[in-house]
Amino acid sequence: MAARNRQITKNPLQRKQALLGYIFVSPWLTGFLIFGLYPIVMSLYYSLCHYDVLRIPEFIGLRNYKELLFKDDKFWISIWNTLFYTALRVPLSIIGSLLLAVLVNNAVKGIKFFRTVYFVPSIITGVVLSVLWLWMLNPQYGLINTLLAFLGIKGPLWLINPDWSKPSLVLMSLWSIGGGRMLVFLAALQGIPDHLYEVVELDGGGWWSKFRFVTVPMLSPVLFLWSVLEVIFSFQVFVEAYVMTQGGPLNSTLFYNLYLYNKAFDDFEMGYASAMAWILLILTLIITMIQFKLSKRWVYYEGGRIN
Repeated sequence: MAARNRQITKNPLQRKQALLGYIFVSPWLTGFLIFGLYPIVMSLYYSLCHYDVLRIPEFIGLRNYKELLFKDDKFWISIWNTLFYTALRVPLSIIGSLLLAVLVNNAVKGIKFFRTVYFVPSIITGVVLSVLWLWMLNPQYGLINTLLAFLGIKGPLWLINPDWSKPSLVLMSLWSIGGGRMLVFLAALQGIPDHLYEVVELDGGGWWSKFRFVTVPMLSPVLFLWSVLEVIFSFQVFVEAYVMTQGGPLNSTLFYNLYLYNKAFDDFEMGYASAMAWILLILTLIITMIQFKLSKRWVYYEGGRIN
């Protein structure tokens, strides 16, 4: 009876604490409902409508999706360009960051200076970086072709040539390999136990054996993490193409997000653009699920595999 009375007396205090909790979480919850959940729900509704901003949305069912999948050639061009860019950029950026992390992981004099030097370029992003690379990739007086000419090599037209436009943007993306990815790989490298490398040495293995049988397996969770993130980042490529090429030449850099932007804010086809956004979400989810499924074959966790 006494315990029941104590529980009853605690109820007002518990209700007060719960109320305070809701008050503290209410700013985030309100922001999520207004700026997160509401736009998501409305975009799904608009994807089923003909909506040009100026008039009330007209419900048309799946017509936007049918036109995208079966009638819009630029939609498939943008899909191909984005997948091509992703297939080139993701492995090159991850491998480049890993090798750079291995390089700066050595305990040599002045290594902190080199870590800083490699990291600093990643601070420059967005429009500033795009304008900088516009100059560097200029076929007439750009820095890259000037250096190639000094070596006796005729540089390509880069962004002007459809065959070189996407590789040019991939090359530009490698500018940031010394940024966050390198730091995460560096932290993971420093967490690998030294005795694992000593075992390889006792078996007569060299640096390649250490890298292949110790470094890569121990870093496989980090490699998997960045492979998922980099695919998502690559699917969202927009600023570089918008500033540097506007989708040209000959639609060779018409990436998915750029085409979505054109439909939404140039053609004012908001319903069509909303359908594109949901297709991008579904495509990203499918590829991410495939990556998680395949990760069971090659990702090693010290505490066991994650199912």
